[in-house]
Amino acid sequence: MKVLKIALWALSLLVLGSCQSKANENKKVAIDTMSQEENKEMAQMSSQDLSAYETAYFASGCFWCVEAIFESVKGVKEVVSGYSGGSEENPSYEQVARGLTSHAEAVEVYYDPKVISFVELVQVFFGSHDPTTLNRQGPDRGTQYRSVAFYKNVQEKKIIDSYIAALKEQNVYEGAPITTEVTEFTKFWKAEEYHQDYERKHPNNSYITNVSIPRLNRFKKNFGDYLKEDLH
Repeated sequence: MKVLKIALWALSLLVLGSCQSKANENKKVAIDTMSQEENKEMAQMSSQDLSAYETAYFASGCFWCVEAIFESVKGVKEVVSGYSGGSEENPSYEQVARGLTSHAEAVEVYYDPKVISFVELVQVFFGSHDPTTLNRQGPDRGTQYRSVAFYKNVQEKKIIDSYIAALKEQNVYEGAPITTEVTEFTKFWKAEEYHQDYERKHPNNSYITNVSIPRLNRFKKNFGDYLKEDLH
């Protein structure tokens, strides 16, 4: 499947605020309105054995958007929002969102390699964001929203590097430089609980409706063969 160039977000330019401001606005509401059923669901997921699955790590803007995209991909069991790529330990959302750390908002993807390969996840990564906008994705700006493809071994690095070379050779981005960092994975810090599954739990949030959902729908349009059959 050829990765299509993802246009700059025309709709998102009309959005007031960003992932950071909307999170601050909805943090207390998200915690206070969490139902007992959701708490039970999260407890079950946290205790679920995911050791049979492989992991991959990516950063491409607000993790609400990135989590929702990878959650829609067949072969992906679970996606966790968090922080990676920096040196600070135990970073908080307030620190990362304000650009006070060297971390990026990132996701941890648990996947079944018998269903989807790392190569295909790299396709999903590049096909679901604009890797030519340095330290920016849509309305979110700062190094915490930079594009990063993390690798855990030499083979994964070769795959990422080769894919970037192919994108350049095919001139997918019409001469625009690819700014994606190819970084060795060291540590992933899970984000606060209210960030997990944010798009699913808060479908009426203005950032979700104006930025996350349009971005997810663009991905679905271009990657229909990669989608789960039971999407919400």
